[in-house]
Amino acid sequence: MSSRFVELHYSAEKDARLDHFLVQEMPEFTRSRLQKIISEKLVTVDGEIITKNGTKISTGAIVSVEIPPTKTTDLVPENIPLDIIFENDDVLVVNKAAGMVVHPSAGHDTGTLVHAALAHAPEMEGIGGELRPGVVHRLDKDTSGVIIMAKNDRAMQFLQEQFMTRTVKKKYIALVDGTPPTPTGRIEAPISRDSAQRKKMAVVAKGKGKNAISEYITLESFDEHTLLEVAILTGRTHQIRLHCKFIGTPVVGDPDYGHRRQKIDSPRQFLHAARLMIKLPNEKNVRSFEAKLPDELESVLVELRSK
Repeated sequence: MSSRFVELHYSAEKDARLDHFLVQEMPEFTRSRLQKIISEKLVTVDGEIITKNGTKISTGAIVSVEIPPTKTTDLVPENIPLDIIFENDDVLVVNKAAGMVVHPSAGHDTGTLVHAALAHAPEMEGIGGELRPGVVHRLDKDTSGVIIMAKNDRAMQFLQEQFMTRTVKKKYIALVDGTPPTPTGRIEAPISRDSAQRKKMAVVAKGKGKNAISEYITLESFDEHTLLEVAILTGRTHQIRLHCKFIGTPVVGDPDYGHRRQKIDSPRQFLHAARLMIKLPNEKNVRSFEAKLPDELESVLVELRSK
């Protein structure tokens, strides 16, 4: 596959940044990909190679862009069954199973959601990155539920912007040990890498980590446990698990932040991404995608209700 070339004419009266102009004229590509194309000396303005994103262009400028072919990846698609909630030409919405890693990483070279998605939708190859094609957001390995993936650059940019501006709404179901301080609440506690155990995250003092906000409501109360619906306003690694521990009610079955001795048997950490509310490309209204609580977690609730 060879490169293709696009020639654009800038006609506005006011000067504009080169990268802003390209994003406007080439919406099928993400901003980051266009900026990379600029840095790789693949863009000229009036015949001059430009390498700075913020270069100003003026009325009458002719902008030429060389679009290199999508890089192939070493990832081998794997025919792993997917529980598909919704799919169109732009996105793939999946009910991810617990135990499945979202994208390849150290120790997880096969069997990821990305490997499965590439087998189902080969056109996703290279979208958003060679190792994480289509990945817009993530769920922990042992967290089940709704996750959305982009099938083209335009969709990737459209979805990423909603996550960056925090207009996406994500709601989780969590069973926790004990009872939270109040039936409903808002948790604002910054999160950073744990200084003692680098594979873990930790709640840290204000100003030392990334801002993290969660809101919860009580769905059902038991003698020694509480079922919560948790909405996250930020998407930090292990956010819900850390915030639940922070208020004294760790997630049941959490191997990293939970109690060592559990008062009820759970096959895994009791955390499920139940609902994702987001706009899709070319649609005005917000879509709501839902995944019901898996049977193995529902059975834990059945046991609690029987006591």
